[in-house]
Parts: sequence; structure tokens; C-alpha cells
Amino acid sequence: MTESPLTVRPERRAELAAGLARVRSRIADACAAAGRSADSVTLVAVTKTYPAADVLALAGLGVRDVGENRDQEAAPKAAAVAAAGATPRWHFIGQLQRNKARSVVRYADVVQSVDSVRLAAALDAAATAARDRPLDVLVQVSIDGDAARGGALPGLADPDRGLD
Repeated sequence: MTESPLTVRPERRAELAAGLARVRSRIADACAAAGRSADSVTLVAVTKTYPAADVLALAGLGVRDVGENRDQEAAPKAAAVAAAGATPRWHFIGQLQRNKARSVVRYADVVQSVDSVRLAAALDAAATAARDRPLDVLVQVSIDGDAARGGALPGLADPDRGLD
């Protein structure tokens, strides 16, 4: 009998549970040191290069937010996870090209690293056409102006790199 690609072996589930416990402990320690509640922090488990089965296992361990940075990997993974009945909150992280906006808005709940007016407009148009709920976006702002790194430049009236 062939295993489903969404089946997680017990030893893998245990490995994920142990890693998750370590991360949660570090978050709790950092929050305690900062004088804030660990409940005020959102843990986003980035599952880049890992299978949909790991997302399902993490969801079973209480992870509610999952991040991906490649649409080609994220779209089918999100579809497989949804078909299996799990509903994590999907974050698209990293740089996003405008031509991927239509695909990303179909599964992502949050798009991080929006770095231009043109990308924001593309996401708005795609979300308006394909969604019945808002799309959360986080704007990435370059505070050092380094063009080699991503981020919109404050005060620049350039639709490719500015916020105006």
C-alpha cells in the first residue's frame, strides 16, 4: 500500500514538535526579557522546500501562520493543505513580482515585503477580482536607501520604488 504524500511519519512529527517547542520557548524567553506577552507575537513557520505534509503536521501542533516565498511552490502546497482540511493563515514573504499577484492572492492571507506602488496596485486589482475578503499587506521600507536590497524609498515618487 502506498502512503499518501500528505502522511507524516511519527518520527517526523516528533521532530517538528521538538523544533516547534524550542522556537516557542525562545519566543517566550525573549518576550519575558522584553516585558511583553508571548501571545502578542505571531509565529510564522516558513516551510520553504518542505512538503505540504509538514504544514499539516504543524497545523496539528497548533501553528496557525505559514510562510512561503516562491509562488511556484506555495500555490500547490496551499491547495493540497486546503484539500486536506487545514486552514492556516498563509503569508507570502520575500520579494514578489507583479506578474505573480493574481496567483498569490488566491491563497495568501498576508503579503509581506510590498515595496512599490505598482506592486500594491497589482495586488489590489488581483484581490478585488479574486477575493471576497481583504488581503493584508506589509510594506517593506528601505531605511538605508540601498538599491541592492528590497524596500520602498520614502518620499520617492517612483511607482517602482517609492511610497508616494
